[in-house]
Amino acid sequence: MALSFCGNDTTTAYNVDDGVLNNGCFVDALNLVPHVFLLFITFPILFIGGAPRIHSTHAPLTTPQCRMPQDSRNGWGSQSSKVQIHHNTWLHFPGHSFRWILTFILLFVLVCEIAEGMVSDRKMNTRHLHLFMPATMGFIAATTSIVYYHNIETSNFPKLLLALFIYWVLAFITKSIKLVKYCDHGVNMSQLRFCITLMLVFLYGSLMAVEINVIIFRKYVFFNNPKKVKPPEDLQDLGVRFLQPFVNLLSKATYWWMNTLIISAHKRPIDLKTIGKLPIATRALTNYMLLKEAYEEQKKNECLPEGRPLSIWRSMYRAYGRPILLSSTFRYLADLLGFAGPLCIYKIVDHLSKTPNSNSTVNGTINIMEEAVFAENQSDKVKFLGVYFLSSKEFLENAYVLAVLLFLALILQRTFLQASYYVAIETGINLRGALLAMIYNKILCLSTSNMSMGEMTLGQINNLVAIETNQLMWFLFLCPNLWAMPVQIIMGVILLYYMLGISALIGASVIALLAPLQYFIATKLADAQKSTLDYSTERLKNTNEILKGIKLLKLYAWEHIFCNNVEKTRMQELTSLKSFALYTSLSMFMNAAIPIAAVLVTFVAYTHFNSSDLSSAVAFASLSLFNILVTPLFLLSTVVRFTVKALVSEQKLNEFLTSDEISNDGFRSGETSLNVETCKKHSGVHTKAFHRRQALKGQLEGYEQPQRRYIQSRETEDVLVKVTNGSFSWGSGVVTLSDISIRIPTGQLTMIVGQVGCGKSSLLLATLGEMLKVSGNVHWSKEPENEVNQETSWSAHEIEPVLEATGRTRNSVAYSAQKPWLLNTTVEENITFGSPFIKQRYKAVIDACSLQPDIDLLPFGDQTEIGERGINLSGGQRQRISVARALYQDTSTVFLDDPFSALDIHLSDHLMQEGILKFLREDKRTIALVTHKLQYLTHADWIIAMKDGTIIREGTLKDFQHHDVELYEQWKTLMNRQDQEFEKETEGESQTILERKTLRRAMYSREAKAQMDDEDEEEDEEDDEEDNMSTVMRLRTKMPWRAFWRYLTSGGFLLLFLLIISKLLKHSVMVAIDFWLAKWTSVHMSQPPSDKAEQNCYKMWYSILCSVGIMLCLITSLTVEWMGLTAAKNLHRNLLNKIILAPVRFFDSTPLGQILNRFSADTNIIDQHIPPTLESLTRSIFLCLSAIGVLSYVTPIFLVALLPFGVAFYFIQKYFRVASKDLQELDDSTQLPLLCHFSETAEGLTTIRAFRHESRFKQRMLELTDANNIAYLFLSAANRWLEVRTDYLGAYIVLTAALASIMYSSYYSLSSGLVGFGLTYALTVCNYLNWVVRNLADLEVQMGAVKKVNSFLNIESENYEGTMDPSQVPEDWPQQGEIKIQDLCVRYDPSLKPVLKHVKAYITPGQKVGICGRTGSGKSSLSLAFFRMVDIFEGKIVIDGIDISKLPLHTLRSRLSIILQDPVLFSGSIRFNLDPECKCTDDRLWEALEIAQLKNMVKSLPGGLNAMVTEGGENFSVGQRQLFSLARAFVRKSSILIMDEATASIDMATESILQKVVMTAFADRTVVTIAHRVHTILTADLVIVMKRGNILEYDKPESLLAHEGGIFASFVKADM
Repeated sequence: MALSFCGNDTTTAYNVDDGVLNNGCFVDALNLVPHVFLLFITFPILFIGGAPRIHSTHAPLTTPQCRMPQDSRNGWGSQSSKVQIHHNTWLHFPGHSFRWILTFILLFVLVCEIAEGMVSDRKMNTRHLHLFMPATMGFIAATTSIVYYHNIETSNFPKLLLALFIYWVLAFITKSIKLVKYCDHGVNMSQLRFCITLMLVFLYGSLMAVEINVIIFRKYVFFNNPKKVKPPEDLQDLGVRFLQPFVNLLSKATYWWMNTLIISAHKRPIDLKTIGKLPIATRALTNYMLLKEAYEEQKKNECLPEGRPLSIWRSMYRAYGRPILLSSTFRYLADLLGFAGPLCIYKIVDHLSKTPNSNSTVNGTINIMEEAVFAENQSDKVKFLGVYFLSSKEFLENAYVLAVLLFLALILQRTFLQASYYVAIETGINLRGALLAMIYNKILCLSTSNMSMGEMTLGQINNLVAIETNQLMWFLFLCPNLWAMPVQIIMGVILLYYMLGISALIGASVIALLAPLQYFIATKLADAQKSTLDYSTERLKNTNEILKGIKLLKLYAWEHIFCNNVEKTRMQELTSLKSFALYTSLSMFMNAAIPIAAVLVTFVAYTHFNSSDLSSAVAFASLSLFNILVTPLFLLSTVVRFTVKALVSEQKLNEFLTSDEISNDGFRSGETSLNVETCKKHSGVHTKAFHRRQALKGQLEGYEQPQRRYIQSRETEDVLVKVTNGSFSWGSGVVTLSDISIRIPTGQLTMIVGQVGCGKSSLLLATLGEMLKVSGNVHWSKEPENEVNQETSWSAHEIEPVLEATGRTRNSVAYSAQKPWLLNTTVEENITFGSPFIKQRYKAVIDACSLQPDIDLLPFGDQTEIGERGINLSGGQRQRISVARALYQDTSTVFLDDPFSALDIHLSDHLMQEGILKFLREDKRTIALVTHKLQYLTHADWIIAMKDGTIIREGTLKDFQHHDVELYEQWKTLMNRQDQEFEKETEGESQTILERKTLRRAMYSREAKAQMDDEDEEEDEEDDEEDNMSTVMRLRTKMPWRAFWRYLTSGGFLLLFLLIISKLLKHSVMVAIDFWLAKWTSVHMSQPPSDKAEQNCYKMWYSILCSVGIMLCLITSLTVEWMGLTAAKNLHRNLLNKIILAPVRFFDSTPLGQILNRFSADTNIIDQHIPPTLESLTRSIFLCLSAIGVLSYVTPIFLVALLPFGVAFYFIQKYFRVASKDLQELDDSTQLPLLCHFSETAEGLTTIRAFRHESRFKQRMLELTDANNIAYLFLSAANRWLEVRTDYLGAYIVLTAALASIMYSSYYSLSSGLVGFGLTYALTVCNYLNWVVRNLADLEVQMGAVKKVNSFLNIESENYEGTMDPSQVPEDWPQQGEIKIQDLCVRYDPSLKPVLKHVKAYITPGQKVGICGRTGSGKSSLSLAFFRMVDIFEGKIVIDGIDISKLPLHTLRSRLSIILQDPVLFSGSIRFNLDPECKCTDDRLWEALEIAQLKNMVKSLPGGLNAMVTEGGENFSVGQRQLFSLARAFVRKSSILIMDEATASIDMATESILQKVVMTAFADRTVVTIAHRVHTILTADLVIVMKRGNILEYDKPESLLAHEGGIFASFVKADM
């Protein structure tokens, strides 16, 4: 067949006698002209590079930092503004998206035209190139046009639009001529080519209109002065890296702009800096405005009936209705396109089953020839202009056409589906940001009584932030499913009915009947999860107690008892986890088994009711339809559950948002509502309302505040605050303060005194406006102008001068609350609290509060983080930091609420002198000080005395002396008593020194570890630098196979084997079921209608295979969960045992939070998250592999197409996994600071409001919310990036499989059943490819938990075994209590220096020994050496003739007693605390309590010995706890008792009890006392004085005292 443009089959082909335009071939040739013109014009510009710098790319790769070219002078009409922007993403021209949509439709229609031309050409005798060649050129030109347009737009050369304009005009004219000629020759709508031409005329016309619109609207091309355009504000900000809203449509649909980020993740980890800021439209503040506006509008528009609250639903609908509608539209389109798969399979298989087959290629060719001749005869009646015209029906009956249409439908369906997901997720994130801002705003307005009266607990607020907002966000994610699913189900059932008749309804009813069961399982699953959570909370509480009291447990050899307690709770948790696993596996089983059952029932019913045989086309099309139907039916239960949860969450949020707010009456500023007016109509990116250089926060926060009432200056007589006839309440209706009339003079020191609980703190809070005012007035006087805007001057960067105009009612007050409130940040930031850092001032404040010694102990000085995420400080240290904050602030007013309560006398004096009298008073600041330390009254300028919520009197000390003699005398008596206390306090080390000692101990071992870590890190860094980048990349892309293997083997090899075998069997049977169906349905094609018996045989085997498949589904789902449970059980048990047996230094050097994390977050991941991920991963992998196997079997040529697929898939998963892991970690790490900020704010409300720092905290909250949201948004975009790519790969597989099947069935005898079998499997690849990668990425992150647990499983345990057998140790050892210390050397770790050096001592039985020395002299190390808690590397300790290093540890420690400095009690009964081993009788326990003088107190408790002790013994005082420790030591009846600074943290009275007991009850035992106050060991038989690990003095106390120059004598002297 010779190639020719117009064909060679007739002589008239090139005849133009009737006019050129009446020759169809010439009209087609004319249509080539515009396309050739465009290619001729644009190619030089695009590829050779004309005047403008243009990149020819389909979709832009963003270059974040490019400067726009300033080219307006060259007459090309570039009109960019002089700003730095992401130029490749700036979409200038109007109608941009419309143009892309039209171009996509144009490309699709041109593909149809090419296909139609080719099919028509096949029906001619010779080749007619004019039927498809112009369309092919049109396709190339359309593609070039969009590339060309994109480059003009991003490079900003609108003059070049002229070429496009001419092209559209020419194309429109030539196509119109063609259409007119068709009409002249009687071609009409029944011919496909006519319809295509008509559509092309419309499309070219529309594109021409778009071009004209751009030219006229922007005055481009033909105009001299083009319109100036400013790029969106986001693109001017180089920090904005999230470009989805700004890129072109193709890049939007395929997430092409994400390539840069995902590929760069390989080279360096993604951090917050990499992902930049959120675009304005997605920021929390913008969305808060949007939601708030909708909320406020509701108030205005609707007169709500009484008692009916405002609805958040309505506000959500108003604010986010449009994006939800858009997402739902995308979803509907995707679901409808989803049905193209089954329908195309039906048509292809049906067509191939009717096409005659033959075995040989030669015959095949002959058949095709015969077909062509037959077609020619058939088609005579549709010949116009000398060529064939196809009808649409004929066109759609071509198998190749169907294959291409199926491919395009899949591409579109997946694109729409991902777009729907993306829009829904972005809307959900926006809503969450808005809700968080609303909640935070509300927290700042909450009345203090709400918090203090327990109406609103911290837990509730945390739940609102962490749970309720997330529930509403998830509801929005799933929202489109709610209305798309019913439509999908109805459509599916209709199509099935059309194919299978009544039997389809029977099959669908199987699914429908089992759906409620699925819902029931889902609710049971939720219940099981809840009970698991309760048990795990209990287990964590027990674990936490063990870790906090680990030292005591080891010293008493009780670790195994407590370990068993945890194991007991763990067993209950595992029982709950078992039911969780069971329901999970049932849920998985239902998902897998229901489609098999439904298909089985349907086909059996079909063969029963229908006389005709089941055809392959019907069978495999309905199989695909069932696969589509199952998803919505199962998801429906989840969506319903989430909807119910969202309704509950909305209710809780509503209750919170309508709860009481702080009263706003003249002395209280309303600086808490973000003003809506400023941001009216603020939609998306149109940000004219914003001033760029000012922070958004500053502008958008206009504060509506009542006009203040100042006191006239003559009336005030320099009074800062004046309260007249005030009564105040905490909101419960009870008046707390009544008849209050006071004044606080300006620039003076006012002291407020009175008994505990008389309302002193409440008085301060009442003046700050925190209490509910029942009656009376509070006036704040106006202060000097220069001080009014202090806060503004400090934080001008975040609060613009907006605040100046707000007429505030009082200035910022530096307030230090009674209970110190600190932020989870560095010490320095806690003190400066948002003020600028001034070195001299900072140093002065640190000195005044004696904080320098404490700061010196911290590992990073004042840059050490404190609080939840850092170091825990003692009460006194926290109090001093809180006071330092108040001192540091540059405010004229300072309120200190009992700043001395947690400080010892020395510090109190220092703070009073240096801090208050010197630092504050000399600055002429107004000070209000609440205190119990009456000795400071002499310094007060003004005193307010209170009693029972009222004021007794106010005035100077002289006024009291003259007018209230009785009260004055009372004060004098108390002052004397406090002075005596002062003298007592001076003895020994003060409380502060103890606090520092505790801190030093915590730091000591941690520092050693940090030092070692640092050294390791430095070495690592050096290695890294030497290594090249490829190693780093390789490490980042490597799967943690070792951790994975550890996890699998923890489940046991038997289960692992069972899992692999059952999985392989299940998927083999699944393939066998469908293969048998292909065989069964093909049988009637190859031979005459089969007999009943043969049909029944096929049916029987099909039923058997299905039943086996269903059974295997159950077995595999149970095996996975069972294996996961076993692994979780073993890993936790090993972890607990390792931790319990670890040496004490491990606990000193590892932060408690880190150990607890292994037992909480990591264990939770291993328990609940890994098994379902593992199941999903294995299922997806096996499904994809079986699909590829089936396709390779059906059409071996498919293996050729597999190579490019494999390469693409490998790179996609490789890049995605790394980026996804980083983004998941970012999302997790940005969540915690946000939650902490909310709970911190709720705890420190009064302080924040007193300081007037609401706006600063709001700003911080917005930053934290945005940081978390951007991480989540990028994670979501990365998931879409992956899914679009894997879905397109899936579509590619379907296309190659379809084309290969059609070719094979044309040339080889391939049964139609096998074609249907192959295509059905190809469609499943589409659904499961992305799950393979997603699950792989999730598993990689989850394996991190196994890795962390694993790292703890490698720590060294203490050596519990001794060289002696426990049976060789006498039952009553040690009987005498004789101790010989011989040349003892001790260290904490082989890597550290020795703490005891060659110590020698001898203690006779029953002797009372005192050991003293300065901090760090080795006293405590010696006491620990008796218990082998430290490493004895030389010398020995012999007790009653036995070397303790030979004894098993448990035996040694269970025979000695110790009382520690910090008393530890555990939650449980008093009996359990005294005798956890349950060895003693009640009489023995009562005797011990009597000796410790606790008997009466315990008797008075409900339950006596069974009375409960709360966690940490919080329901007893420190002194009582220490006495319980004494009782505990007595119960043990050991002949040796060690007291390690046991009296350090208790008062004098308790100390004297202790001393007395030791002398009497322990008279016959050997007692070694580590002394804290030297006078406690003056009565000892022997005193040992230590220094730097050596013994300096060793004698009786009398002898040592006689030696005046000795160290002991000097200690005693200092103590006196």
